[in-house]
Formats: sequence, C-alpha cells, structure tokens
Amino acid sequence: MTFKRKVFICIFALGLVSLVLWNSSSIYLLYQKDMPIFKRSSENFLKLPDIDCRRNAPFLVILVTSRLGQMEARMAVRNTWGKERIIAGKRIVTYFLLGNNSRPYDQVGILTENVLYKDIIQKDFMDTYYNLTLKTLMGLEWIHKFCPQSTFVMKTDCDMFVNTYYLTELLLKRNSTIKLFTGIIRMHAYPIRDPNSKWYVSKEEYAGNSYPPFSAGGGYVLSTDVAREVYVVSKKMPFLKLEDVFVGLCLAAIKIQPEELDSRPTFFASNIPFSPCRYRKIITSHRHTPAQIMLYWDGMEKSLDDRCPNDQGNLQSVDI
Repeated sequence: MTFKRKVFICIFALGLVSLVLWNSSSIYLLYQKDMPIFKRSSENFLKLPDIDCRRNAPFLVILVTSRLGQMEARMAVRNTWGKERIIAGKRIVTYFLLGNNSRPYDQVGILTENVLYKDIIQKDFMDTYYNLTLKTLMGLEWIHKFCPQSTFVMKTDCDMFVNTYYLTELLLKRNSTIKLFTGIIRMHAYPIRDPNSKWYVSKEEYAGNSYPPFSAGGGYVLSTDVAREVYVVSKKMPFLKLEDVFVGLCLAAIKIQPEELDSRPTFFASNIPFSPCRYRKIITSHRHTPAQIMLYWDGMEKSLDDRCPNDQGNLQSVDI
C-alpha cells in the first residue's frame, strides 16, 4: 500500500469518526439511567435504503432486526437468503432494522456498511432487546411511508434461516395478496407475571389474563395492507415491550386473524436439524450462527433440483 493511500484511508476514517461524534452529541441523553427505556420514537430516520418502490416495487420486503455490532450476521444474511433476487418472476429485497447506542465506533461501522450496501433502516432510539417493538414499528413505518407498493412484508431476525424460495412459492399459491398475517402462530398464550422472567409483563402494562393470537417474533409475514394498518393502529395502542404480542394486539384491533400458510408446519421458532430435503420445505429455522446460515443455504440451493425421499423431508419427526 502506498504512502498516499495510507494517508487517504486515515483521513477518511478520522472524518467518519468526527462525523459520528458530531451527530451523536444529542444521542447520549438517551442513555442516562433515569431515562425510560420504553419511549415511542418520533425522530426522523437516520438511514434509509436505496430503493424507489414507485418504479420497481418488490413482491416481498424482508425486514431483519439486528444490533449495531452484528456485522458478521448481517453479512451472512446478505450473502444467502437476504440477497436481492428474482424468484418465480418476483423481486425479493432485504433491509436491516437498527437502533442506536452510545458507542461512536459502532456507528462508524454502520456508516461504512450503509455506503457499501445501502440496506439499513435506522432511527435514533436505544438499541436494546426491550425496544424491539420500536424497531419493528420503524420497519412498518418505512413500509407505510416509502414502500406501500410492495405486496408482502416479512419481519425476522438475523439469526434465522429463511427459505425465500419456499416462502415465495406458498405466497403465490395463496391466490390473494391482502388480509394476510402468518408465522409461528401462538394461540391462548398468557402474560408471565414472574419479575425474574425475560418476558415479564406487569398488570399495569397488560391487565388481561391472556393474549390475543400472535406470531413469535422470529419470523412472520404480513400482506402490505395489513402491515400498514398495524402501523396506523399502533399509534393508538398502549405500548408493550413484547414486540410479537404488541403486533398481535394491533391485529386484534383491526380484526385480522393469523392464518397458517400451509397445511403442514413451515415456520419454526426452534433450530431445525439440517438436511437439504428438510430445509426445502420449511420457511424459518431459528438460532443459527453466521457460519451455519452460509453452510445451510449453500447446501439447500445446490439441492433444489434434486429429488427427495418424501415431500416433507421427514419433518414430522422433528420436535417443534
């Protein structure tokens, strides 16, 4: 590397750091201990993806929740199921949903990623587990304001394996592009009142004894009309830190019932043991490392034209 090139890289890096520090001066207030974590954000978007849905509307927009430091996971998604592609003549695109934090060097990395990939949606709220509701609503807000021309929206996480081929196939078989909500459907779930639980909800937060039907947050799909309705009605709903349950409350308010996308299980909240035939007939599997996502995607894609012993790849024997 030449001396001039080294100097240029140093100046560029210092410039990015300076920019982040300058932009972050007002952010630190969000992280004082006496500030509430659960605060509905009305700030403008910090990052927006490079797409004009009016000119080339995607069939499916996949919104992936991620944290600032999870660059390796995002790269695995970008190189596998999140890569923009055409499936059965339908355009599939993927964007990452991010909050913010008080570490400027994380934001430097995000600035660089966004320059390279232009696939980040970000607002200025604390990026914590209990702000997943804000993060998800940010994604639905982006759909509502910037991409209402899309047909379907999927919300998922960056440790999920998503079979976009099979998902597209099932969405096309449905023969309707409206009034859809599907995923890892939970019926008759109830609030956990144990303060030591990660999913604790107090009576003050939610007084009911049971939740309306909802989908586990790892992976669910909405038709765009439903996604927009959920975003609109969310402004009138009492805030709940459990993102998946909050979306279920919004669905109940707009009278949308979750439905199964197929007669057999396709969405899974657990880690499904890999085999090419099995993964060809599922939509989601959870808790995967970036290396597993890369390996499994490559194995599944290479087997797409192969014959399998049976349709479901022995999925019925898997504990879900």
